[in-house]
Amino acid sequence: MMSNLQRDTLCVQAGYTPKTGESRIPQICQSTTFFYGDTQQMADLFDLKAEGFFYTRLANPTVEALEKRVAALEGGAYGIGCASGMSAILLTAMTLCRAGDNIVCASEVYGGTFNLFGTTLPKLGVECRMFDVDDPKEKIASLVDDKTRFIYAETVANPVVAVLDFEKLSSIAKENKLLFIVDNTLATPILCRPGELGANIVIHSTSKYIDGHAAALGGMIVDIANFDYKGNPRYPDFNTPDESYHGLVYADEKVPFGTKCRAQMIRDTGAIMSPQNAFLTYLGCDTLALRMERHCSNAKKVAAFLNSHPKIEWVRHPSLEHDRYHALAKKYLPMGTGGMMSFGIRGDAHDCARFMEHLKLITQETHVADVRSCVLHPASTTHRQLSDEDLKKAGIPANLVRLSVGIENPDDIIADLTQALAEV
Repeated sequence: MMSNLQRDTLCVQAGYTPKTGESRIPQICQSTTFFYGDTQQMADLFDLKAEGFFYTRLANPTVEALEKRVAALEGGAYGIGCASGMSAILLTAMTLCRAGDNIVCASEVYGGTFNLFGTTLPKLGVECRMFDVDDPKEKIASLVDDKTRFIYAETVANPVVAVLDFEKLSSIAKENKLLFIVDNTLATPILCRPGELGANIVIHSTSKYIDGHAAALGGMIVDIANFDYKGNPRYPDFNTPDESYHGLVYADEKVPFGTKCRAQMIRDTGAIMSPQNAFLTYLGCDTLALRMERHCSNAKKVAAFLNSHPKIEWVRHPSLEHDRYHALAKKYLPMGTGGMMSFGIRGDAHDCARFMEHLKLITQETHVADVRSCVLHPASTTHRQLSDEDLKKAGIPANLVRLSVGIENPDDIIADLTQALAEV
């Protein structure tokens, strides 16, 4: 039945179905371990021959409820709740790569992702080859070789607000029998389902819109299960027996990536979402569809206001008709373009700081995409470790301010922006 429901219904119904007499919402299963009186039943769990729980480092009932909900929202087959969005990205790379491999990634990604792929993974022997999202298909395809394990990009790039051309990247992936991985955090499955546009694995920082209230850290990996690993020379680890699981061949499993990621990487790193955070995120997700409507409508009004303000040099939001990604947004984000935008103040970093420090309603914080409006200066914070050259590649000038538009009354948001800009 769940597969036939609309996404706004899935937000409140998917993930957990109580039996007679059970609690209506998932309980917080705050336990590290689980009891079994049958020795063989526990042995089958360890061999992945049966479904169930034996240790929260690998799986937990509360976390599973959220995993099933987000997977249903994305139209995927399997979810893995992770400790954070960054751990979700790292676990994905570790599941697919070994030393000597490479990945191909858009340079317009969140600063933490840029650092992970560009600095940390190379220390482990995995090369990252960056491209500009606006590069022609042929230029991006030239980065792929027989050691490439996946192409990675964001539906809506943070903080440059570039909209992904799914057709271009998915065609490269399909032509090379290569995984296409998309971070869908800022679009959410309410506005876009990457799996329906060619993506094979979808990643979320659930700490953002899915959670909504900025109370629970977490990440999610969704295996769409639409990729054939069988006999693919790019993925030998999926086609050779895993002796740590008595010769299990992951390519033979119903959800090859999801099974391998949990069986190996979640097992060995313990980077699973906590039950408490899963519970809070599950509750927040109830209102995701409603919140996204308000985020989108508010952001459209705010973008139009900023675009007409004399102290603003430029505004990046796909709702604006002159925006370079407006056409792509109409194609891939027809229900709305999200609540995040960036804009350039006429001035320098000092002027940006003065503006942000005079805001009264809108807060300056290292976050994005919750119900409260907030701002950040990426060049001096989230992207601070990047060189001037890398900042340029990532499309982040010194006067860029990132604004995450919340669900407050839009007139109050605009009034606060007005009085703060008067101080610049």
